[in-house]
Parts: sequence; C-alpha cells; structure tokens
Amino acid sequence: MTVDWANFGVDLHLDLDPAVGRRLGLERALREAIRSGRLAPQARLPSTRVLAAELKLARNTVAAAYEQLVAEGYLAARTGSGTTVVGVPRPAGPVTRRVPERAPRLDLRPGSPDVATFPVDAWLRATRRALAGAPASAYDYADPQGRIELRSALVEYLGRTRGVLADPARIVICSGYVQALSLLAGVVGGAIAMEDPGLPFHRDVVRHAGADVLALPVDAQGARADLLGVGGLAAARAAVLTPAHQYPTGVTMQPGRRHAAVAWAQDRDGLVVEDDYDGEFRYDRQPVGALQGVAPEHVVYVGTAAKTLGPALRLAWMILPERLVEPVTRAKRLTDLHTETIGQLALADLITDHGYDRHIRACRLHYRRRRDLLIERIGRRHRLHGIAAGLHALIQLPDAGPTEDRVVERAAAQGLALNGLRAHWHVPDGADTRGIIVGYATPSQASYPAALDALARVLRAS
Repeated sequence: MTVDWANFGVDLHLDLDPAVGRRLGLERALREAIRSGRLAPQARLPSTRVLAAELKLARNTVAAAYEQLVAEGYLAARTGSGTTVVGVPRPAGPVTRRVPERAPRLDLRPGSPDVATFPVDAWLRATRRALAGAPASAYDYADPQGRIELRSALVEYLGRTRGVLADPARIVICSGYVQALSLLAGVVGGAIAMEDPGLPFHRDVVRHAGADVLALPVDAQGARADLLGVGGLAAARAAVLTPAHQYPTGVTMQPGRRHAAVAWAQDRDGLVVEDDYDGEFRYDRQPVGALQGVAPEHVVYVGTAAKTLGPALRLAWMILPERLVEPVTRAKRLTDLHTETIGQLALADLITDHGYDRHIRACRLHYRRRRDLLIERIGRRHRLHGIAAGLHALIQLPDAGPTEDRVVERAAAQGLALNGLRAHWHVPDGADTRGIIVGYATPSQASYPAALDALARVLRAS
C-alpha cells in the first residue's frame, strides 16, 4: 500500500507492505523514513486520528505503531505537543564521528572576492524592479542564449568599459566561467593551449570536455603568444589567455604579445579565448582594453560576475564570433537548457541603473587599499610580482630558502591558509620558480591585518 503523505504539513512517501500486517507495515515504513532522513528530527507527525483516516487503518493500529517507535527511541510523545521525531537511536557502543574540516582562522588563499562587499541593498532593489516589470513568460523555460535584457545591458556596459564589440545576438549567458570554458572546449575540441603557470582546475575542465591541453609559457611580458603555431604548440586550435591580468603571475600581456595572438588566430583560423575575470580592477591606471575589440571574429570574450559581485550568482557571459554562436548555443541547450532567469533580470537592472558601476568603483577602492596595506606590511622586504591590479599578488620565494610546502606548513601552524605556486605549473616538479600566491580579497575586513602579520612572520622565518 503506497501513500503520498501530502496533507500533513510535510511531504512524505510511505510504502506499507501488506504482507507483514498493517501495524508492522506502518512501523517499518515510519522507521525507514526516519533512518533515511526523510523524516528529520523535530518533525511533527499527524495525530493518530488523522493518519488513521488517511491510511484507512484503525486508530488503535496507528496508536500501537507510534507507541512501539516511542519505546525504540525514534519518536517522542508529549501531552499537548503531539508526536515528534527524535531521530535515529544511538547505538550502545562507541561511535566514530566524522569531524567536519574547520575553516582556517586566517585565510589568504586566492580565488574569492571579499564576499562581504556584495551589494545586498542594491541587489534587492534591482530584483524588485526586475520582477515588477517582468512578463509572466520570464518564469517559463528561456532562451539558451540568455535573457535579452541582460545581453542588451552587457553590450552597452562592456563596450563602454572594456572596449568590447558586441551584439546581443552574439552573447551566450552561462552558469559561471567554468561552464563557459567547458562549452567552448567541447565545441572547439582538439588541442587547446593554456597558460603555464595557470589554474590547474581550468586545465581539468578543458580535459573533461574532451580537449587536450598544451602548455603555453608565461614570462614578464605575458603569455608567449609568439610561440603559438610553433613546435609542440602547432597543434593548438585555440588558446586561453588572460591579457588584462594573468593568474597567478600578475603580469599583463604586452602589445607585441597581443598582436602575436591576434595574428596567429587570423593566419591559422585559430581562436583566442580571452578570460577577463578581473579586468575591472586596475589600480594605477586605466585598464587595458579587451583583446576582443581588435579581432571580434577570432576572439571569444568571457566575463563573469564571480569576482565583481560574488561566485554564488553563477553568472558569466561569452561574446562569440558569428560562426560559433549556433554550435555554442546548441551545446548550452544540451547541457542545462538555460541559465536561471531571476539573477539575469536583476543583473540587467543593476547594470542599466548604473548600480553595477557604482559597486565596481567602491570595490576598486576597497581592494586597492588592501593591496596598499599588503605592500606596506610585506612589500618592503619581499617584491610583489605583476601589475597593480586584481585580487591577488605573487611573492617569489628565495631559491636557497625552504620549499613552498614548508612555508605553507609553517603558515598553517599559525592558523594561516596559503597557496603555493607549484601546483599551477603544467609540470609541477619541473618548475624552477617558487612562490606564494596571496589572495588579499579573501579575508574579512577585521581579520585582514592579523593575516598580514602572520604572513610577515612566516616570510621572515623563511
């Protein structure tokens, strides 16, 4: 006997086995629901009268089942409070508990913005305005390319701030940068050149999508785009580059390298994937314009709200060459149909109302002050690599000093979480440059000075 428990304040599926009898069948069904977690502790059960009527059982049968589970410790019955779930009874012997991993007391690992800067009030206002004006169709299945409101807002914003040449028909909204990279890798296929060093997770994403990864060296002038089409890199069909601010070295791609990347793409019918994840955060001058504006038919521009607003939004965008719009849109449709709509509408409103600009300016000042404090506390003894931009800095370790792993261990002993450079190389054991990547956006405002003090102690000991 199968019952959908839909009218008792909680949704629960009960499968009563008639072969074992009514009372025993109800006991087993309730016991299994509690053990599996479908009935959580403190959940209130219906009265014996209500449940008996729904299950077409005698009230005494339901009362007897409840009494048995109370005796076993699964349920608790209190006069005036009804019957509630206690939980799965503890075994008599010792229990091995899984201890959750504790967050570090101080955290300077890169990868996240200061999520406390999320503009809650502005986002709420944008969401209210967007929902108030949204048609009923906005709550239906949507265009795989994304809402036209957001695509149109991005055309104006990216053209004005990043020099991107865009058209709403060439934009695909994705659920974060990782999905954008995965879709592109799956569509392009073959071999894809990726910066060395670079984020290892992104290499994993490309490989998982079915493409091969080739190492493209990075030096003080940025990615060695002059090597594309040469030697082992001759097989590359696309190159993923970070022209504005390279992660993790912090350098910017110099004009000669930018020209080389575009020339390779045009001559070899290649594709440049421009990752512009923190292009808005330049502190010493106007940011360099996007590479896409030079060759829109050979460059895919990829941006995201992960660093400007927060990773939780899962919103990113691709501006595609015309030839890639249809295959990428088809891949998006077959992956998850479309990106959620409400966030798209809210972001479109925030951009159109210029609340996004105001937030970016406030964050730029916030992060610049954090970088200045990092230089004040650390930079006098240790040089920070790269330009004054982004949310991270690279500190090179001396060749004669302790290993990266040892420095990270010393930091952990002081409650400070750090990331070393070694894992970012395509061949970690063959790298000759060692360093620590400092994510100065990650800590809370209150803990940031203490994190820098701990970092200074660790570096002095190294």
